[in-house]
Amino acid sequence: MYDMDTRKQALALVAQGRSLNSVSRETGVSRTAIRSWQTRVEPLGWSRATPCPRCQETPEPPPDPNAYTYLLGLYLGDGCISHLRRGTYFLRITCANDWPGLVDACAEAIQAVRPSNKVFRVQRQGCQNVTCYSNHWPCLFPQHGPGKKHSREIALASWQQELVDAHPWEFIRGLIHSDGCRITNWTEKTVGGVRKRYEYPRYFFSNKSDDIRKLYTDTLDAVGVEWSSLARGVDPFNISVARKASVALMDKHVGPKY
Repeated sequence: MYDMDTRKQALALVAQGRSLNSVSRETGVSRTAIRSWQTRVEPLGWSRATPCPRCQETPEPPPDPNAYTYLLGLYLGDGCISHLRRGTYFLRITCANDWPGLVDACAEAIQAVRPSNKVFRVQRQGCQNVTCYSNHWPCLFPQHGPGKKHSREIALASWQQELVDAHPWEFIRGLIHSDGCRITNWTEKTVGGVRKRYEYPRYFFSNKSDDIRKLYTDTLDAVGVEWSSLARGVDPFNISVARKASVALMDKHVGPKY
């Protein structure tokens, strides 16, 4: 019997658009077995130990609110939830290879949210897809839906907003780690007849979704970070944090990717 890691890795490769033949050659698993896993990934008699906190008779928030709000930020930026057969879903967060610490933090957050589900990584050109199967991802991330996020409404459920209100910096950190960055800007000024170059740190967040940008800026407002909106052409895709005190706050709680 194949273990769950092997089953999920094979299905992740298929979900990336690979043919059954190529996945079979890479993993050594027969096409028949892979095809059957698309219908049911778990072995008969297999069950998960950790129930979904949202599916209980009285729904509860996830057990690790810090990990969840960080993962929520990552999901809204660089994540997606895909549906397989018979109600099986998998969460995929795409992380650049340039930031190995971010990849590790993403995997740790997913594991904390679904402790009984295996988290694994699929290497792609220039990035890793950090992936986890669970029937309950739509319960945990009700923003899941058809189409791209920027083409549909994105709003937090009341229980999610309560978590963000209680753990705003983790949410901001997840958004920055997905669609944001910390850079060093520079400018030149003439002082006493001498042209001098000045450098200063700055945070950027870029996202096409008006709703996601507003979730970000509303949370910045809540923690006292000043921001400005910068247009890319006619579209205000970029949110900038450049004032010294606000950058210091961001450095204290978020910091650059690593």
